[in-house]
Amino acid sequence: MLDLVWENCQESPDFKEEYASICEKAFTETLIFEGHSFDSEVNLLFTDDADIREINKENRGIDKATDVLSFPMLSAKNGKLEIMPYDITDGKVLLGDVVISFERAMAQAKEYGHSLEREIGFLAVHSMLHLLGYDHEDGEEEEKIMFKKQEDVLNIMGLTR
Repeated sequence: MLDLVWENCQESPDFKEEYASICEKAFTETLIFEGHSFDSEVNLLFTDDADIREINKENRGIDKATDVLSFPMLSAKNGKLEIMPYDITDGKVLLGDVVISFERAMAQAKEYGHSLEREIGFLAVHSMLHLLGYDHEDGEEEEKIMFKKQEDVLNIMGLTR
């Protein structure tokens, strides 16, 4: 079971609470797809381009806005997590923090010609795979693996293009 702790810190009138539910489902489906059945927790923040740019600059030294940031709490590589007893609180494994620019998600959904729900789902699956140790920046083969997993989970969720 996944517990999602989320907050909306942006001011778009288009934001709906159902977007957090889409993320929760995407996180859960990704964990199931990867064969993880432990109780876990993820923290999620919806923000705008200005705030995600600042977070990106402070944490990664990159002074630009992005669509999603993932901050894993565990050491992981390609879905294999190193869970230590001290990583479990209240019976749950804290997987990490995810930050989504709602502003960027809306723009990308329009740009790619699909629904905002699909874009939010994509960003959530993408970020969960990062929390599980996948990284498309590690090379072409890793990118193929990660992107295939993303599409598989989104298809399971019915969030197709």
